[in-house]
Amino acid sequence: MTPSDPDRVYVFDTTLRDGEQSPGCSMTVSEKIDLAATLVDLGVDVLEAGFPIASEGDSEAVSAIARAFPWARVCALGRACTADIERAARSLEPAQNPRIHTFIATSAIHLRHKLKKTEEQVLEEAVNAVRLARRYVDDVEFSAEDGARTDPAFLERIATAVVDAGASTVNVPDTVGYAIPAEYGALIGRVVRALAGRAIVSVHCHDDLGLAVANSVAAIQAGARQVECTLNGIGERAGNCSLEEIVMILRTRRDVLPQHTSVRTELLYPASQRLSSIIGFGVQPNKAIVGANAFAHEAGIHQDGYLKDKSTYEIIEPRSVGVPESRLVLGKHSGRHALRKRCEDLGFALSAAELDVVYARFTALADRKKGISDPEIAELARAARALGARTATG
Repeated sequence: MTPSDPDRVYVFDTTLRDGEQSPGCSMTVSEKIDLAATLVDLGVDVLEAGFPIASEGDSEAVSAIARAFPWARVCALGRACTADIERAARSLEPAQNPRIHTFIATSAIHLRHKLKKTEEQVLEEAVNAVRLARRYVDDVEFSAEDGARTDPAFLERIATAVVDAGASTVNVPDTVGYAIPAEYGALIGRVVRALAGRAIVSVHCHDDLGLAVANSVAAIQAGARQVECTLNGIGERAGNCSLEEIVMILRTRRDVLPQHTSVRTELLYPASQRLSSIIGFGVQPNKAIVGANAFAHEAGIHQDGYLKDKSTYEIIEPRSVGVPESRLVLGKHSGRHALRKRCEDLGFALSAAELDVVYARFTALADRKKGISDPEIAELARAARALGARTATG
């Protein structure tokens, strides 16, 4: 991919690879194909379909997705070694736009404790891996695993070397979610300047400290033009940068973030729901963008403002992400305005006195239970009307 538009941010979806590594999130080949169709419709730029060397199922899934969606940019992951890259290349044979994504750890912690190699050995293996991958495909991505904790000078050296060897994308992952936005943005800016437009700089942020999305935003501001993310933010440990969140930040805050993606935002909520149905569990209710409460209002002050003008308490139009409509949840924190509106929706145009009766009984009931159903509200309204009628004829 060549960034002809300097503000274009490519969305690299790794739901099918890193996301699937979450405990309880594994998918069969048919389920991966099903979700891949959703992701293709959503408009992601790159589908990381699997880690072929990991299992026959992963290898089969990459090939099956490449066959099913020949026009899509399908990516396979492999460590910086011959066996992994050759397996990735075989799995990608049906793809028209294949990408091999190869990686090796670069931080001192990983070199010392995991790889037991020197920086020079790692640099040589990275360069050789990229050269080998380029024999099979034109599109090669290199990732410096644990890049956020890597010595910046070494990160700059290895990034430059792999681009010289043929990589067109260099990814700097915050593999353990350790970075904070200011330092991560500075690190990404250094790599962007070192590569001087010869390759796209990518980021892959984990959420161990709850900063995956914030770090990704900082990276974009520093010049990164690919973000690796997952639906619902699933992934290893605390998960990855949430696709729906990063996309909607760029869409909602255009005043300070001129960058944009190709994602069809109106399909975000359906895509989230599809993933949840496949893996068997959903997101927490207060999850941004796609959670059940993301467009729900219970506090009376909020409901009053919302009913007067939605922009008082909503910064995103629900339909823009595929949510049918906002919800006014009636509970003990709700006010008269929302209660009157719900009664009207249920067919009860109440007088001020009747509303006072309904409200008093409603709050007493709400103190005893979580949320009040529409049938219960209707019953309260009928009782208030009946009381009003008896008083009038009294």
